[in-house]
Amino acid sequence: MRVLVSGASIAGPAVAYWLARSGHEVTVVEQAAAVRGGGQAVDFKGTTHRRVLERMGCWDEVARIRTVPTEQHVVDADGRLKAVIPAEFIGGDLEVLRGDLGRVLYERSRDDAEYVFGDRIESLTERATGVDVVLRSGRRDSYDLVVGADGIHSGVRRLAFGPEADYVHHLGHYYAVAGDTAESGPAPTGGRGIGYWFNDPGRLAAIGGPKAPNLFVFASDEIRFDRGDVEQQKGIVRRRYATMGWRVPEMLEGLPGRREFYLDGISRVRMDGYTRGRVVLVGDSAYGNTLGGFGTGLAIVGAYVLAGELDAAGGDLGPAFARYDTLMHRYAKVARSGNAGPFLAPRSRTRLRLRNAMFTNRLAYRVMMRMTDAFATDIELLDYARLDRRSA
Repeated sequence: MRVLVSGASIAGPAVAYWLARSGHEVTVVEQAAAVRGGGQAVDFKGTTHRRVLERMGCWDEVARIRTVPTEQHVVDADGRLKAVIPAEFIGGDLEVLRGDLGRVLYERSRDDAEYVFGDRIESLTERATGVDVVLRSGRRDSYDLVVGADGIHSGVRRLAFGPEADYVHHLGHYYAVAGDTAESGPAPTGGRGIGYWFNDPGRLAAIGGPKAPNLFVFASDEIRFDRGDVEQQKGIVRRRYATMGWRVPEMLEGLPGRREFYLDGISRVRMDGYTRGRVVLVGDSAYGNTLGGFGTGLAIVGAYVLAGELDAAGGDLGPAFARYDTLMHRYAKVARSGNAGPFLAPRSRTRLRLRNAMFTNRLAYRVMMRMTDAFATDIELLDYARLDRRSA
C-alpha cells in the first residue's frame, strides 16, 4: 500500500519503520523543519515496551542515551526535605529525552521511508479506492492509508473524526517545561541525579530533571492562548507563579532566556475506536494522557500492533483495523483513567501531605509500583512472525 503518516516525533517514525519493513511505500510528513530536538523526558517500563524496542533493534541504542536516573526531593520553602520520590517511579526502567528517542527512530526508518519536513496535511477526501490528500505546500497525492501520529492536538483526527473538543478533555491542570539542550544534566550522586520539587496548593515548581529543565504544573480551568506565541505563554507562567516562594523568583527571572519552552494543558484523549475508513490514529492522537507516564510506550506498541495486524490480514483494512482497535483499546485503558495533575500539584495542603506520605511508607510505594508495572505489561503482545523476521 501507499501510506501517508502525519508526524515525525515518536509514533510516526515507529509506524514508518514497521510498515516500510512490511513492504509498503511510506511517506512521513512533519510540519517542523527537521527532526525535533530537546523536549521533556519520556520513559519505558516493563517487558512489553522492551520487547518491542528489541524487535526494532534499537533497545541497546536507546539504553546508551538514557538520562541520569534522578530522584526528586520534595522540599519546603526553606529547602527542608519532606519526601523522596525514587527515580524508578518517575522515570520507569529506562528514561530518555524525547528528541533523542525521536532521532533514533528517524535514523532507523529514514532509509526505507520518505520524510517530508516543513509541511502538513490540510485536507483529506476519502474515496472507495483511496484517500486524496492536499498538503499545505500544495502537494496533492492519493494514498491507500493515512496514519495520524501527530500528537494530542492531531490534525488528522480533526479532519477524519471531528473537532478536538469532542475527544480531548482538559483535566484541570497545565504544565510548562523550560529547558535548554545546551545544558548538562544534574550532577550524578552515586550514579544518580537529584531534582527538587516545591509545592503550594495547586502549584508545583521543579528544578533539576533530565537536562536540568524547569517544570511548572498548576491547577487551572481552560485557558485560551496562542500556541505559536511563546512570549504570551511565558507571561501566563510568570503571572501564575508571581507570588510563589522558594527558588521560583530565580526560575522566573531566567525564563526569558530559555530557548526551549512548551506550555500545554494536562488532557486526556477519549475515543471508542481509533480507525475510520482508511484513516487510523496511533500514539497520543488516539490514546494520549498528558504526563501520564505511558504515552511513549503506548505509541511504540501501537505502531507494532498496527503493522502486525495489517500484515496478518494481508493488507485488508477491515479485519486489521478491528483487531487493532480491540487490542489497543484494552491496553490503553491506563490512558483513559489516569490524571497526573492532582499528583504533581495537589489543590490542598492535606492532599500534599498525603502525596508525600505515599513515598515515606514503603508498603504504599511497593503497591503503587506493582500497579504501574501491571498497566505497562497488560497486553497480549503477539508474535507477528513475518513482521519480526523482516525486521531482523
